[in-house]
Amino acid sequence: MATVASLLEELGRRTRPDRAAEWDPVGLQFGDPDKEVEKVAVCHEVGEATVERLLAERPDMVVSYHPLLFRPTNRLVAGRSPAGRAYRLISAGIALGVTHTDFDAAPGGTADSLAEALGLEDVVPFGPVAGAPQVKVVTFVPEQDVDSIVEAMSRAGAGRIGNYQWCSYRTEGFGSFLAAEGASPVVGEAGALNVEPEMRVEMIAPASRQDAVIAALVAAHPYEEPAFDVYEVRSNHGLIGRAGTFGGSLADLVEVVAEKLGRSGLRVAGDLSARAERVAVVPGSGSSFISAARSAGADAIVTGDVDHHRAVAALDGGLAVVDPGHAATELPGMRSLVGTVEGLGVEVIDLTGDGRGPWTPLVAGQLP
Repeated sequence: MATVASLLEELGRRTRPDRAAEWDPVGLQFGDPDKEVEKVAVCHEVGEATVERLLAERPDMVVSYHPLLFRPTNRLVAGRSPAGRAYRLISAGIALGVTHTDFDAAPGGTADSLAEALGLEDVVPFGPVAGAPQVKVVTFVPEQDVDSIVEAMSRAGAGRIGNYQWCSYRTEGFGSFLAAEGASPVVGEAGALNVEPEMRVEMIAPASRQDAVIAALVAAHPYEEPAFDVYEVRSNHGLIGRAGTFGGSLADLVEVVAEKLGRSGLRVAGDLSARAERVAVVPGSGSSFISAARSAGADAIVTGDVDHHRAVAALDGGLAVVDPGHAATELPGMRSLVGTVEGLGVEVIDLTGDGRGPWTPLVAGQLP
């Protein structure tokens, strides 16, 4: 039977949490990693109504798209707040796992689902977002010891890129040294200048695993004085936007967005008669990717939470904006998330609802 930890590990093979934005608290937010899991709820956001459903349904854990504990807290006290909701779920023994910007970037995730819902073709990713801090660890070893070094560093947490593990780069070269009196070199001779063939081995690792990786390297290295370098790097960014061919007018695009994502709250900035041959989409709050969308050749961007000034800047740059709301752009991805969790072989309770978050859609004539 799956546990909380094993289920999240299997989910991570599909969502690639290493591609999540640095600020995004994805993964297990609370709960017992060793708890057995049979029933999993999936939701868009852990609001008050969702907590009531969870307490009634009593799943073993919930997978949420939006983090519940988004900002650090030093108190978990009952009440109507994120911390209060966390307290209630913890008290009920319900674990919470989050997949957010990693699911945006993942193949078949939120961004791909939004592009598909709007009928975009020839879709390509854009919009890199930096993940958690990483380091690159470099060392120099005899060729016959390379595999054992890579294995040791990998087991300590290095060399993982997406769904690939034990990743390394190896370069042939020569190292020189003069061993002082009392040294016992593995190759070469003491008291003489030696130039020996070596392999340069490079592996990336989460900065949080740096100490463990270095310890493993030193323990496995054949030299009595292993040489190694550690570099801070930014690499393997997740791409959380998509751009594809649309081939209609901006008015046509607006109509598709209204049909697929809802008309209530829909805003448009741009000439409705202009062509929208290429369209960019970013689920959630994507206004910071306006420049990247234009660089991707888009004529229009569909995203949420675009403020006045960024809309003006987009128009100045030749990019129209279609904003149906933050949660509306994430709705197609919630259907995909439910399907992804169902593929893990557990019973799934779908609590994603209509995906509109805290807002109540209004229709004409609803208010006096």
